[in-house]
Amino acid sequence: MKFHYARNIQQRIINLTQNQTNIAKGSKFITECNVKISENGRNGNVNAAETIFNRMSQKNIVTWTAMLTVYAQNGQITTARKLFDEMPERTTATYNAMISGYIRNGCNVTKAYELFTSFHDRNEVSYAAMIMGLVKARKFDLAEKLYREAPHEFRDPVCSNALINGYLKIGEMNEALRVFENVGVSKRDVVSWSAVVGGLCRDGRIDNARMLFDRMPERNVVSWSAMIDGYMEKGLFENGFGLFLDMRREGVVEVNSTTMTIMIKGCGNCGRVKEGIQIHGLVSRLGFEFGSVLSNTIITMYSLFGYTDMAKKVFSGMGNKDLVTWNSLISGYIYNNEVDAAYEVFERMPEKDLISWTAMIRGFATDGRIGKAVELFDTLKEKDDFVWTVLISGFVSNEEYEEALHWFVRMSREQCRPNPLTISSVLSASASLVALNEGLQIHSHVLKMNLEYDLSIQNSLISFYAKCGNVTDAYKIFVDVVEPNVVSYNSVINGFAQNGFGEEALSMYKRMQNESLEPNRVTFLAVLSACTHAGLIEEGWNLFNTMKSRYGIEPEADHYACMVDLLGRAGLLDEAIHFVRSMPLEPHSGVWGALLAASCAHQRIDLAKLAAQHITELEPANATPYVVLSNTYSASGQKFEGDLVRKTKNLKGIKKSPGCSWITIKDKVHLFLAGDQSHVNIEEIKGIILTIDKGMQWLYYCEH
Repeated sequence: MKFHYARNIQQRIINLTQNQTNIAKGSKFITECNVKISENGRNGNVNAAETIFNRMSQKNIVTWTAMLTVYAQNGQITTARKLFDEMPERTTATYNAMISGYIRNGCNVTKAYELFTSFHDRNEVSYAAMIMGLVKARKFDLAEKLYREAPHEFRDPVCSNALINGYLKIGEMNEALRVFENVGVSKRDVVSWSAVVGGLCRDGRIDNARMLFDRMPERNVVSWSAMIDGYMEKGLFENGFGLFLDMRREGVVEVNSTTMTIMIKGCGNCGRVKEGIQIHGLVSRLGFEFGSVLSNTIITMYSLFGYTDMAKKVFSGMGNKDLVTWNSLISGYIYNNEVDAAYEVFERMPEKDLISWTAMIRGFATDGRIGKAVELFDTLKEKDDFVWTVLISGFVSNEEYEEALHWFVRMSREQCRPNPLTISSVLSASASLVALNEGLQIHSHVLKMNLEYDLSIQNSLISFYAKCGNVTDAYKIFVDVVEPNVVSYNSVINGFAQNGFGEEALSMYKRMQNESLEPNRVTFLAVLSACTHAGLIEEGWNLFNTMKSRYGIEPEADHYACMVDLLGRAGLLDEAIHFVRSMPLEPHSGVWGALLAASCAHQRIDLAKLAAQHITELEPANATPYVVLSNTYSASGQKFEGDLVRKTKNLKGIKKSPGCSWITIKDKVHLFLAGDQSHVNIEEIKGIILTIDKGMQWLYYCEH
């Protein structure tokens, strides 16, 4: 009897142990499946996640929540809500996942708030998600109210961090600072400090960010990386690199792949080759995995350095190449004018996106192969406004202005809405053609699209009207600009200068300085040109000298040409030639051309001969120096020498490009070349010219 009892006890123990083992195995299997569902969701593999979910015979609450999160992460919010409603049980985590899903997908705060108020076991994540959503929806009062109503233990730092980050995401830096300052120092955590430091950096307030960074009671890798990135984005490489070295020396916080990506990007953008190679070596030495983001940044860095062989080497060494990787190498080749190499990579791509096509179209257009660019463009089935803009800009850069306008019309007919860059490109084409009617039509198009206050378009309109000789309307556009930038001032200064309003141009330059805007090379070209047209020699000298002494801008050959033109027009030819000979760089044909024109005007044959000789050496096929020198000889009574220069030109087979003018009548452009009589209405034109000539002669006789 005792024996049987003992055996029963033993069997029960074995069965219990087996059940516990099976439960443990089953629990482990469910956990593994849950992990796989979440991984597939993060990678965008919704179908794979669904397959695992549907094949599971047993599911726990984590399984259901993981699948709901997958749908929410991948934009399938309706399916997520359906699954939520079907769940056998729900936890706070489930509600939080659904609330976050609504906020992430279209920011449907109404449904999110309904869900938020429908359950009572809310935690700090629930409040933080809802506050962030309300700020994102710009319902600031509700967000602040919910923050104040949150239980005291949830409020700071969790809910205040949500409020701060919400304001930062929509660009409300001052509001984020207000919340941050209102939270007691003891209640802030490293997340609060790091968020505000990063926000100040993105807002361009680097000094304020550094002051806050230095006050931080503790720092993590996010705060260090944010501050370094702020310096790099502002172009303050020495500060950023120095801070990175401080981080390494301090040794409290280890760098991560994000920090290294920021450093690689900063080296590339600032052209720091030596440091970039060192950081690449450090990445390898520290044993970081060359993930796609880091590797793609390294490819871009070497491309910016012009080291396309190194970029290709990094590319070839990558195991898993995503679309960004392929596009990075293509863009690198195009940046370095290696268009054929880019096209070879483009052809080998396993799949292409619109960025790939756009990069390649830009490459061919930049290389002058606009026909190939059009061929690729026509192959594209789906086109966005950006690829249209790239093609239209390509025509403009290749000086095919009429084609640019033609393709803009085609873009409108295909109902693709142009963006500000498109408008700027076609306005530039209209300005180059001095096509006032077309430009006016584009301006009216701008008004219909409510883009009249876009700064880039306003700047393009200023340039357009100025180049068409309509300085009044150019200035009116400038007056309407709320916050003019350097380009705005350059456009209006150049407009005044080119149309003979030198004093007005200089007045605008002084106004620009009063606005604390720093002039650039283009600004100085415009104001020096204004001084030339107005004969303001002293002002011109002062401006030229302040370029380097005050603004650290090294004058280029075009600036020297403006000064030679200024001195030459004033008859100061000896000073002009002395100035040319003292140039620290080799004078180009523009410099000698300015001297030649001035020498001709003031009958300085010695200097005219010298300038013409230099131009012919630089541009052997240019007929202008021969013609101008010949005319100078003839005007001074040296007809034999003048004829000799013309004969030399003819013997070399050099032909002068004929003068050209055109007029638009009823949307048709009529082109006229000097000496050309092939126009279909030539006889009628001659008759009108004869009538005008007789009328002018009659007026002359009446006056005398």
